[in-house]
Amino acid sequence: MGEEPREHRLATPEGDICWFEWGEPSDRPSLLLLHATGFHARLWDQVVAALPSGFHVVAPDQRGHGRSFRPASLADWTANAAALLPLVDRFAGRPLIGGGHSMGAYVLTRLAAERPGAFRSLLLIDPVIMDPALYAGGDAAPVPDPADHPIARRRDRWADAEEMRARFADRLPYSRWQPQVLADYCEHGLLPAPSGEGYELACPPALEASMYQNALRTDPYAWLGNLDAPVTLVRAPAGPREGGLDFSQSPTWTGLGAQIGAVRDELWSANSHFIPMEDPARVAALLAGIAANQG
Repeated sequence: MGEEPREHRLATPEGDICWFEWGEPSDRPSLLLLHATGFHARLWDQVVAALPSGFHVVAPDQRGHGRSFRPASLADWTANAAALLPLVDRFAGRPLIGGGHSMGAYVLTRLAAERPGAFRSLLLIDPVIMDPALYAGGDAAPVPDPADHPIARRRDRWADAEEMRARFADRLPYSRWQPQVLADYCEHGLLPAPSGEGYELACPPALEASMYQNALRTDPYAWLGNLDAPVTLVRAPAGPREGGLDFSQSPTWTGLGAQIGAVRDELWSANSHFIPMEDPARVAALLAGIAANQG
């Protein structure tokens, strides 16, 4: 599927959600794809391009990301799911297969729990769903200042997408990505700066920082037992993590698959946390296979 997506806007009580659409609805299930923290919907472009022809794909920019509205903070991850419920409801009655990466996979589980029967199947790609013990007391913790997080100090202004791509191309984790995925990240991850000179990150560093700071605030195990769609779980290797920004290792609890009764629990040992960016063709093949098994 090499076509360009169509861009749409969906009004929600907090603000507009931007979402992209490839193909047309058919008798095959539609795919709803959710991106990770700090990224945007067009990071799925190369996954979509590797799908067989005839798929209908929907991918939104989550709140605070891409071209969707910017809230004051992203303290509660479940608010990202609440903002996307109108998009799920827009396709009510259509069979959906959900695919989510990292924070997007966490959000996908919440959507599936909030809308029983909406999804035929779920693909969770290295979800940020950690050991249950880590969530104890998270909701009572004070909301930290995003300015205190190192991600808040990342470079925000760029001359253009090419400058950003050249800067990242030989640096981890981006040097492990497929080159076109990195180009897509840079091209669609910048917006014109208000000053009229250059560009700025579509997901402001302070908002991205608030996502990382509040990863443990809401316990997903409160709803994971209510999922009514079969789950395929794909994980990168786990190991000691050098702080919250170490993406060489998986953040996914190794017991998650058994805990939620995943029908498939696969370890992709050649990958880091950024599985869709490193091997979009393999992710596309997995999605196509899941869709084929839906009859």
